[in-house]
Amino acid sequence: MPQTLDPELRRALAERVRYCHEMGIYDFYRRENAATDGVSSAVVESEIREEMAARKSAVVPAIAATNLVAITSSSESGITDPIAALQLIREDLGDCTRCKLHKGRTNLVFGVGSPRAELMFVGEGPGADEDAQGEPFVGRAGQLLNNMIKAMGLRREDVYIANIVKCRPPGNRTPEPDECETCSPFLMRQIATIKPKVIVALGATAAKNLLAISSSLGELRGHWYDFKPAGSDPSWPGARLAVTYHPAYLLRDPRQKGETWKDLQMVMKYLGIEPSKKAGE
Repeated sequence: MPQTLDPELRRALAERVRYCHEMGIYDFYRRENAATDGVSSAVVESEIREEMAARKSAVVPAIAATNLVAITSSSESGITDPIAALQLIREDLGDCTRCKLHKGRTNLVFGVGSPRAELMFVGEGPGADEDAQGEPFVGRAGQLLNNMIKAMGLRREDVYIANIVKCRPPGNRTPEPDECETCSPFLMRQIATIKPKVIVALGATAAKNLLAISSSLGELRGHWYDFKPAGSDPSWPGARLAVTYHPAYLLRDPRQKGETWKDLQMVMKYLGIEPSKKAGE
């Protein structure tokens, strides 16, 4: 008799299939041998249960964790010029209608900065100013991020800036899981193309989506994580990922600027960057 899956496992399977579809994977193959099928199904069920348990009780380790996110073969594969590769990714996005966020947007916000940046910042999603201009971090939070970058001894043009989702959520609400999952393959392709040495996740939403960990921001800060989209260039060792506060949060609670500076100093030390003379002001 066919095995009946419990509702929680069925939902996990459905989420995995939907995620594969969003990444362009539609073909799934199954062995016909009944004995082999039984083993395969048991292995798959075991893997999914382990994944569900890990997400429920994820604990941030004191040492760097590894996060591999799968990306499918894409139109930019084999292209060595990151400018051309990013352009192809943007063309693949097109006038995106893959999730409901497109209904209220003015402009899709792809990303901005150096296609060869060693440092990449990833935020949550566009706000009103970003939606109007089609560029990430151009409002008040963006001005603060610019100051943070300048304090590090860099220019905005030296880094690359993107978001978890590329369309503004209504009322600046937190992006929903399905919206993040829909956008994530394109963000992974951007990261794999730019090949940064360091990624800084700005805020809890960016950190949790990049790391697939449900821990608090306080638990995630102060640690290094190894991050490399699976399927990216094997000659690229991947990026180190750090977590800090979102500039918009710092506007609401300036007391955390000192803690944010500590996070950025950790990044600067790794990259060998000397801070500007006015750093920390």
